[in-house]
Amino acid sequence: MGTHRKGSQFVSSSVVVINGQTLSTTVVSSQELQVPITTGLISGPGDFNVFVQTPGGNSGDIGCATGGSSSVLVLTIP
Repeated sequence: MGTHRKGSQFVSSSVVVINGQTLSTTVVSSQELQVPITTGLISGPGDFNVFVQTPGGNSGDIGCATGGSSSVLVLTIP
């Protein structure tokens, strides 16, 4: 079972960060990112802070030319 959340305005340089570790991120669309989560990253139950980081310098009609970080979500592994 997994958790699926959609965002917006992701670009090819957007990355997912979990508990301070930047993950190899696949940008599926401007609304969806995918990341592999391994036991090396999450080895047991707990709460994990997740956010998306987008660097500045993006242009076009994406609304995030200045870049920045998304809000933090908490991923809870029971």
